[in-house]
Amino acid sequence: MASSATAEVLVTGEPVGRTKKPRNSRKALKDKNSSPEESQSMVTKVTHPSEEENLSQNQPKPKAAQKKQPEKQSFDKDLQEMQDMLQQLRLDKEKTEELLKEKDEMLKQKDEELKTRDKEQEKLQIELKKLQKLKEFKPNMNFPMIQILKDKEQDKKEKKKCSEKKRPSPPYILWCKDQWNEIKKENPEAEFKEISNILGAKWKSVTAEEKKPYEERYQAEKEAYLQITSKEKRETEAMKLLEEEQKQKTAMELLDQYLQFKEEAEKDNKKKKKERDPLKPKQPMSAFFLYSNERRGSLFAENKNVLEVAKITGEEWKNMTEEQRGHYEEMAKKKKEKYMQEMEIYKQKKEEEAANLKKEEEEQMKLQKHEALLLLKKKEKTETIIKKTKEERQKKKKEGKKNVDPNKPKKPASSYILFSKEARKVIMEEKPGVNNSTVNALISVKWKELSEGDRKIWNDKAAEAMEAYKKEVEEYNKTVAETTKGEEEERA
Repeated sequence: MASSATAEVLVTGEPVGRTKKPRNSRKALKDKNSSPEESQSMVTKVTHPSEEENLSQNQPKPKAAQKKQPEKQSFDKDLQEMQDMLQQLRLDKEKTEELLKEKDEMLKQKDEELKTRDKEQEKLQIELKKLQKLKEFKPNMNFPMIQILKDKEQDKKEKKKCSEKKRPSPPYILWCKDQWNEIKKENPEAEFKEISNILGAKWKSVTAEEKKPYEERYQAEKEAYLQITSKEKRETEAMKLLEEEQKQKTAMELLDQYLQFKEEAEKDNKKKKKERDPLKPKQPMSAFFLYSNERRGSLFAENKNVLEVAKITGEEWKNMTEEQRGHYEEMAKKKKEKYMQEMEIYKQKKEEEAANLKKEEEEQMKLQKHEALLLLKKKEKTETIIKKTKEERQKKKKEGKKNVDPNKPKKPASSYILFSKEARKVIMEEKPGVNNSTVNALISVKWKELSEGDRKIWNDKAAEAMEAYKKEVEEYNKTVAETTKGEEEERA
């Protein structure tokens, strides 16, 4: 009994007689490899510690070591597998991080490309808007009609090339034209080459007296041709000078107008409606509209809508008889006739305006041509003046300066200058603020258009002034002669 009690004390750790349960009641672990009988014997066989020591000393340990070795091997294998898995996961993680970085960089590049595209699109839209605004730009200025009129003149000249611009044929060809028919009659079967050879041989035997009329004819045609060509050359040179001046003026005017237009476009981007011609007569109303205008007032008085009024008038018009409609149709017909008459008057006015504009353009072209010629003359004068001044300076250096007598009478103005003084006053009153060059051109055009009777008045005035000048010169010469005689006598 004592041994059993001691065993209980050792197992429970409390004295016998207490019924209290132990705090940590541990069950013996069963080995997987061990049998149930061995596990039961392991639990029941609890002895005194001294006995336990003896038993442990006496018992051999090969079975426990054998059990622990497979457990250790399986644990090591699991550890190794886990470590390999961790290593693989780390590698996968690094790869995924690298891929994510690459994707981020690609996304950043795409974002930058999209931003640049958006900016480029915005710029293009702004430029398009600017171009659209520029298309709307219509300058309110009178452009020089030189280029347009030049083209017209060229077309006219090309048509007249056959008559005017043909080079004069030499005396041999003129003689050939006269002799061709005779030789053709003599040799009807001869070809062009044979006839030309016969003419060439015959021309050698022609005397100088026979050649003389053809040479004179050639000289006359040549002179006429040279006059035409020289005139055209002068006109083209003059037009070029005028073009250069007008280009500068138009460029400055265009720049000013463009800047004004730009400011206005920035303020108001709305498109303006086309202005209707107030003089153009309005189209007459039809019979149905005349009826609906009469009926509308009474229907509005009945508090009807616009749509209801339109429906009612349309139905009533459909149901009306021809007699009922006749009154309105007659009214419409009369109004249409009146409209046609007004339109004819309006068209006539428009045609007159167009004809006046054409006349003005032609006059302007005349003026421009004259201005161009004046510019050319000025240029030629300046060139001649420069040459003369150089020559005079060289002479003055050699001979010395000569004193001019202030009492010597001045030459009177010509008939053209006298006419221009009065014409200038009239033009300046009619057209204030006109350039001096245009005034000169207008004066010259008016002078050319003067009749012989009107021009005679100015010629008579100039002749009177010239006679007075001659008398003054005679008196002046007499006084100069007397003074020179007196000086010589004093010297003697």
